[in-house]
Amino acid sequence: MQATATLRPARPALAGTGAPRSRRWLLIVPALAFLILFFAIPLLQNAGRSLGENDAGVFANYIKLLTDEYYLKVVVETLVVSFNSTLLSLIVGYPVAYFMVRRAGRLALPMLFLLVTPLLTSIIMRTFGWRVLFARRGIVNDFLMWADLIDRPLNLLNGPMSVYVGQVHVLVPFMVLSIIPVLRAVDLRLEESARVLGAGALKTFFLITLPLSKDGIVTGVILVFMLCAGSFVTQLLLGNGSIVTLPLLIFQQFSLTQDIGFASAMGNLLLLLVLACLFIQLRLTEGKRGNK
Repeated sequence: MQATATLRPARPALAGTGAPRSRRWLLIVPALAFLILFFAIPLLQNAGRSLGENDAGVFANYIKLLTDEYYLKVVVETLVVSFNSTLLSLIVGYPVAYFMVRRAGRLALPMLFLLVTPLLTSIIMRTFGWRVLFARRGIVNDFLMWADLIDRPLNLLNGPMSVYVGQVHVLVPFMVLSIIPVLRAVDLRLEESARVLGAGALKTFFLITLPLSKDGIVTGVILVFMLCAGSFVTQLLLGNGSIVTLPLLIFQQFSLTQDIGFASAMGNLLLLLVLACLFIQLRLTEGKRGNK
């Protein structure tokens, strides 16, 4: 008698071996090529242009930038303006996010629409809108004179106040949109338990709600700080030279003096400052998480 042959099912190929793994690498090639072409290569070219090509030395642009008192003040002012704008955006944006999540109800969607709609408008148009409002014969001065609060128009433009107002107007939506998802994820039962145990509304907020929304605050602060550190349109149109930051100097170097090497050095320094602040923020966040 002939032995009957038993049919064995073929073994499926193990995931992650041979061809499947090589095909997996092919999936990241388009994204990797895009980053190399439009991110890595321009950064390397900018770094090359920042190096001096004359008798002053290879790092002449960086030495001038880091030793000249004027440029050091500009670097400090860039950090101060970015910090103040971020703090003001947080002070304005957190109550808005909290109201939209906890109190707005049916008004949350219209408020979100109103919050996002300005982002569809050019920042230049929004900045010119503030110039119209703050002009000597603008709406703000006309209202103050109509209410007999002032005798003559105030010079609201071309100062730090107008710059900060314009910056906060542009950056608050990013802060609010960063905080809203984290606030929605906070378990309301924790707040209710705190209230049942005798904590008041303020104590519950500062001990429960605010710490649990820390991740959204950190994300919003990092995002707003980086956007503010790289912006110059608001300082240019509303400040009129009263506030000088690195992005504004970079714009002037490219458009007026045509000193491409020095402008590239300032751009690299600005990039390093933003990355350093981002690193510090992430380290502080990781340290707080590790202590829990």
